[in-house]
Amino acid sequence: MAIDRSILEAKSREGSGKGPARRLRLEGMIPAVVYGRHLDKPAHIAVVAKAIRTAVTTPHKLNTLITLRVAGGDRLVMLKDVQMDPVSRDFLHADFIEVRENEQVKVKIPVVLVGKAIGTADGGILSQIRREIEVLALPNSIPERIEVDVTHLKIAEALHINDVKMPEGVTVKTHVNFTVAVVAVPDKEEVVVAPVASVAATPAAGADGKPAPGAAPGATPAAGAKVETPKKDDKKK
Repeated sequence: MAIDRSILEAKSREGSGKGPARRLRLEGMIPAVVYGRHLDKPAHIAVVAKAIRTAVTTPHKLNTLITLRVAGGDRLVMLKDVQMDPVSRDFLHADFIEVRENEQVKVKIPVVLVGKAIGTADGGILSQIRREIEVLALPNSIPERIEVDVTHLKIAEALHINDVKMPEGVTVKTHVNFTVAVVAVPDKEEVVVAPVASVAATPAAGADGKPAPGAAPGATPAAGAKVETPKKDDKKK
């Protein structure tokens, strides 16, 4: 699939600071800077804020190639970063990086899981650990997304970045074989058993050691109660 391209009009600007930036914003423009290893120094420009949003409203989003038309010649750039007002969400400043069609650029690509993991049929839970990965690619070979097939994942199995087949011309920018997705084992539900109440309770004894009124015959007096012993005269009677 061909990379998305946009055209963005810009003009050179002089001065920096809050004063010039405020004047630019009153004109509907914002200050911006173009960086690049082939530039002697960063280029300071001004662009229409709304035009930046339009330029990156493509399937490639921030990875859209932009032809920056400015006095002195066109530049092929990509939007590197923007500063936004925390309340209005209006663009306040933009950074662009100049790229060359024959040189790789470092970009972040969204990761999309495709297929239904077979482990989910056994009760496993599919979790996506990484939602984007950093890669190196030529500007014209930057994919919209990286699709990862998880159909073969069984329960308790994980898929790592070294298992993912990259599109042609794309190289993963990492030295760690990190996890992309995993089918986790579900937690076992803890069963709580309620205590069983005693069927027959021991009746309390009275203060004199005798069973309390209403107690069952032959009941055992409570511990510590005074027990009377029958007198000899009582036995004769």
